[in-house]
Amino acid sequence: MLERKKGIDIVTEIGGITTYEAAIKLFKDKLDKENLSRIQKIKHSEVVLKIANALVMCEPEAVFINTGSEADKQYIREMALKKGEEAKLPMAKHTIHYDLKDEQGRIIDRTFYITNRGEDVSSLANKMDRAKALIDIRDKMTDIMHGKTMIVGFYMRGPIGAPASNPALEITSSTYVSHSAEILYRNAFYDFDKEVDRLGHFYTNIHSEGLNRPEDLPNARVFMDRSYQTTYSFNCTYAGNTLLLKKGNHRFCVDKAVYENRGNELSEHMFITGIEEPGGRITWITGAAPSGCGKTTTAMAGNHYVGDDLAQMWIAEDGSIRSINPECGIFGIVEDVNWEGDPYLMKLLREPGTEVIWSNVLIDENGIPHWTGNGEEPPLKGNNFQGPWEQGMKDENGKEIPISHPNSRCTLTSSALPNYSEKSEDPNGVETRVITYSGRDSDTMPPVWATNNSDHGVAIGACIVSAATATEVGATGVKRAPWANAPFIPGALADYMDAQFKFFGNEKIAEDKKPVMAGLNYFLTDEARGGTSKKLIGEKRDVKVWLSWLERHAHNEVDVIKTPIGNLPKFDDLKDLFQSIINKEYTKELYNKQFSLYVDNIVARIDLQIEAYGKEPDIPVILFEVLKEQKEGLMALRDKYGPIVTPSQLEEF
Repeated sequence: MLERKKGIDIVTEIGGITTYEAAIKLFKDKLDKENLSRIQKIKHSEVVLKIANALVMCEPEAVFINTGSEADKQYIREMALKKGEEAKLPMAKHTIHYDLKDEQGRIIDRTFYITNRGEDVSSLANKMDRAKALIDIRDKMTDIMHGKTMIVGFYMRGPIGAPASNPALEITSSTYVSHSAEILYRNAFYDFDKEVDRLGHFYTNIHSEGLNRPEDLPNARVFMDRSYQTTYSFNCTYAGNTLLLKKGNHRFCVDKAVYENRGNELSEHMFITGIEEPGGRITWITGAAPSGCGKTTTAMAGNHYVGDDLAQMWIAEDGSIRSINPECGIFGIVEDVNWEGDPYLMKLLREPGTEVIWSNVLIDENGIPHWTGNGEEPPLKGNNFQGPWEQGMKDENGKEIPISHPNSRCTLTSSALPNYSEKSEDPNGVETRVITYSGRDSDTMPPVWATNNSDHGVAIGACIVSAATATEVGATGVKRAPWANAPFIPGALADYMDAQFKFFGNEKIAEDKKPVMAGLNYFLTDEARGGTSKKLIGEKRDVKVWLSWLERHAHNEVDVIKTPIGNLPKFDDLKDLFQSIINKEYTKELYNKQFSLYVDNIVARIDLQIEAYGKEPDIPVILFEVLKEQKEGLMALRDKYGPIVTPSQLEEF
C-alpha cells in the first residue's frame, strides 16, 4: 500500500523552511516588489512552503511568478528566445527547440520512484530508497539554478471544478518548459488556492536543466516522490523528462485512482474523441495506445476532439462513465503526420495563425520545418536534432541519419483544431461509451474486435503487445505494454489491474450506459497474412471506419460474429461504412485477410501473458480465467478448421 507523507519530505529537508511566516520572510528577501505582491496572493500554507523550499534548494538569481496573463506569457516567450532554448522561425508564432542530441526521449534508466521501506513499486520500474534519493538530490540540485530565473506556474490538470482534475505547481528554470506548460495546461493562478482546498491535494514539480551540456546527461535524473506527490528533474531537456506536469503527475493520478478511489476513478494513457453519426448523435470514445502508436491520429479521426494522450475517468451519479482531458494542448509526435492522414493537424502546422513549438525536426535554409513521413518533397540540407544535416549523411555506425528524429514533436493548443469540442472545458466531462486498446501488433490481432463483458475488456488492456517506439531512449524489440500505461503505473501491477476490474465491473454503472470495450490494431502487415510485403494492410484513414463500427456497436445497431476473443464486424456492415465514411471500396478479399483468426499467433500471445503475469504476485485470478477461456475456445476452432479460421467459418462455428 501507499502511505501519504511517510518519511521526510526531501525538498523541505534540504530547504529547511517549515512555517508560513518563514516562507514569507524569505520571499521578502529574495523577490522583487512585483513578484512578492503576486506570491502573497497565494495563501495555502503547504503550497507556499513547497515554493519556498524549492527556492532555498535551487538558489536562483531571480523568481518570476507566472499568473497566466497575456503579458506574462509574452515575457516567457521572449525569455525563451533570449536564453536560446527556442529560436524564431519565419512563420509567425512558430519556434524551434532542440533537445540534447543524446536525450531525444524519456530517460527510463535514470527515472526512479522514491520509496519507503516495505512499499510496493511496479516490477517494470526503477526505484531508489528515500535516504539515498535525498543524498542524490541534495548533491545535484543544490544551487542548480545559480544565475538563472526560477519560474513558478500554477496549473490545473483538467477543467476547473471537475471531480477528477488535479492542481499542480511547475517550478522550473527552463523557459521552454514554462512556455510548453502555458500551451498544454490551464494556468489557474487566481483559482489555485480554491481548487487545492476543494480537492484536498496538489502536485509539485521542480526542474532545472542545469548547465545543459551532453556531459551532464549521466547525472540527469527524474525522481517521483509518491508520498509527497513531488517530482524532481535535473540535467535534462526533453519535455517528457522535464515537463513533469505531464507523465510525472500522470503517475500520481494513477496512484490516486488505485489507492484512494479504487473502483470509482481511473487515470489512463488515452485519447478522447467524439464520433458523430449522420443523425447527429455523438458517441464519446477513449482509447489507450503506447506513445508513438497512433493516439493522436485516432483522436483526430473523430468529429469532436477532446484529447490525444491522457484521460481522467470517473463514474458519475447518473451511472455513466465520464472523461476529461487533463491537458488543453497537444505534445504530438510528427513523424508520419501528413495531409492524407492528418489534415486537421497539418493545416495548423503549415498555415499561419497557430502558436507552435517545434522540437527536433529539420529546419531548412528558408526556416521551414520538415519531418519524416510528411509526404512532401524533402530539402537537400538543413539543421536537425544532431546539427547540420544533408541528404545521405551517416552516423558513426554507418547508418543514414533521418531528416528528423522519430520522436520529433509539435506543441500547440487544442482549441486551434477545427474539430475541437467545447466539451473539453466542461467540468462534467463527456459520457464515454467506447473504450479501446491498441499497440504496434504486426502479426496477431484483427483491426478491431469488441468484448461481451467488462472482464474480457480489462483483459484486452492487460494484454497489449507492442513494438518499441522512439519515445524511450534505448528501447528496442517487441514487448508487453499493459494498458499502454505500464511506464506510468507506480505501484504493483496487481493493484492497478484490480482497480480496472473494480471500475469497469462497478455496479454503479447503469446497464444502458455500460461501455463497449474493444481492441484496435492498425499495424497488421501483408507479410503476416500470407503476402510478401512488410507494408501495412490498410491505410491511416481506415481508423474512421473502425471507430464508426464501434460507435454503432455501442448502440446495438450492427450484428457481430461471436468468437473466443470477442465480437468481430460483419463484411456487409464494413463495406457500407467504408463507402459512406471514407468513400473507399472494401473487398471481401481484404476483409478475410484482416479478420481471419491466426490461431497459433493468438494462442502464443495468450501464453506469453499467462507466463508473464504468472510471475507477478497477487494478480487477480479472473485474468487467468479469461485467458484460459479464450485459449480453450481458440483451440476448439483450430481442431475443427486448422490454424487459420476465416470469418465465414467463425460464423458457422
